[in-house]
Amino acid sequence: MTAKFATPTDTAIPIYVVPKGDISAAPESAQAWAANTGFEGALGKTLLVPGADGQTDCALIGSGTAAAQVRSRFALGGASKSLPDGTYQLATDLDDEAANEFALAWLLSSYSFTRYAGSPASHPDLIAPKGVDAPALEAIAEGECFTRDLINTPASDMGPVELANSASELAQRHGATISIFEGDDLIVQNFPMIHTVGRASISPPRLIDMRWGDSGPKLTLVGKGVCFDTGGLNIKPGGSMGLMKKDMGGAATVLGLAHMIMATNMPIQLRVLIPAVENSIDGNAFRPQDILTSRKGLTVEINNTDAEGRLVLADALTYGDEDSPDLVISMATLTGAARVAVGPDLSPFYTDHDADASALAESAAKVADPVWRMPFHDPYESMIEPGIADLDNAPKGGFAGSITAALFLRRFVAARYMHFDIYGWQPSSAPARPKGGVGMGARAVLDALPKMLNL
Repeated sequence: MTAKFATPTDTAIPIYVVPKGDISAAPESAQAWAANTGFEGALGKTLLVPGADGQTDCALIGSGTAAAQVRSRFALGGASKSLPDGTYQLATDLDDEAANEFALAWLLSSYSFTRYAGSPASHPDLIAPKGVDAPALEAIAEGECFTRDLINTPASDMGPVELANSASELAQRHGATISIFEGDDLIVQNFPMIHTVGRASISPPRLIDMRWGDSGPKLTLVGKGVCFDTGGLNIKPGGSMGLMKKDMGGAATVLGLAHMIMATNMPIQLRVLIPAVENSIDGNAFRPQDILTSRKGLTVEINNTDAEGRLVLADALTYGDEDSPDLVISMATLTGAARVAVGPDLSPFYTDHDADASALAESAAKVADPVWRMPFHDPYESMIEPGIADLDNAPKGGFAGSITAALFLRRFVAARYMHFDIYGWQPSSAPARPKGGVGMGARAVLDALPKMLNL
């Protein structure tokens, strides 16, 4: 999907932002109409104001109260969904952050997933507000829409081969290089846990390795690409399997982030690693109590085949770490514990580096992409040490599931490391975020990277 701003025109309909109870923020010619129609400036409410000729003279969008704004991001730009087709232009001066959020929300509100039914809904156009970096916002919106499309596509059409094809198309678009290890070649190239998790599927497992840029700091993004997760032999109940097409949400998010980085020409060396597998059931599926040897040489006792994401990520993280990157970031729909802890709207992340955490938190607030720091709590390390092997992929007891998964992954990375345990799904429609697949944390990371990498 292409998300673009409109070409400037003298006939654009001006938009005025009106705080709740302050009709004076509207032009004088619109104030009587607003009062007579009961428009009070409630957050996200819109009003078309006719001119003397009966045509639309301007549009009003309510910005509500400060308290209402805190509880609903993207409400201003998301209000575009209730406006008729046409070309609009922001006439109210907003500060830079508010203008960027308004413009990005407008672009994201145009998204719809129509691959299997219907056609893209019409959506009004917006001229880029003054002061915003229009090309950058377009790249961010397109990256987010790319992520949404990947997650929303069912596993019948987004298995390991299709995910690899999508990554290849992205690489070709940006002049990146890509290599893909597939099937039994994963054994030859020493990715044993990726192969083990994916070998029972009719679609062979893969490791996708994309590189872009030849100068600057080295950033490696690693995304969990479990295109469908049955749970393996520890099969999930039907209710828990229903959304498992989104279990490649980490891969989808790092690919969307990669697009943003490449499209904005960030001066870095980017590497994207995606273990793409389907966790299926067959006679050669891996079993509880199996002990696997990872690429790093650490042994892992399998106590639940439904804790497969950390296994495939471990081999990919080890591989990426061998290149001595300046920063490694992994993204994964890894644990239900993270969803229970912070819900579907926050992106939990782990890092041992306080400066990186501060930079990310600052950026998250700036770009309306909320995150929440979780602890690499060292005393829990013993929970992932079963004794019979170096590591346990599913500690018993049910406590601190997201933390123990993050600690497991940290064992495979020596470089500076940040891990996201995201949900990847919008459970109900919200402004600029329709129900379905959604990227989480990517925009915050994009904004924070210049600080984290000293660009």
